[in-house]
Amino acid sequence: MTTPQDPNPQDLNPQDPNPQDVLEHLKQLEQGNTVQSARYREEAQEVLADDSVSLKWRKAIADRLNQANHDLALHTAGSEDSY
Repeated sequence: MTTPQDPNPQDLNPQDPNPQDVLEHLKQLEQGNTVQSARYREEAQEVLADDSVSLKWRKAIADRLNQANHDLALHTAGSEDSY
């Protein structure tokens, strides 16, 4: 997956999570503890809901979050679990 171009810093609200940081955090989900991973996922949801973030960034974050969720399901679902 390619990383989107860096956003223009003037277009970002300093209180909002930086999309580039969020994407990097999502790449580190498996390295962190459960609480940190939950914070990173919440951060990603905030960016996905923010219309001021470019579609390119939101798509990259959504794709990575989807992959992380899929990986989590594969690692946590036992043989007796059903969906």
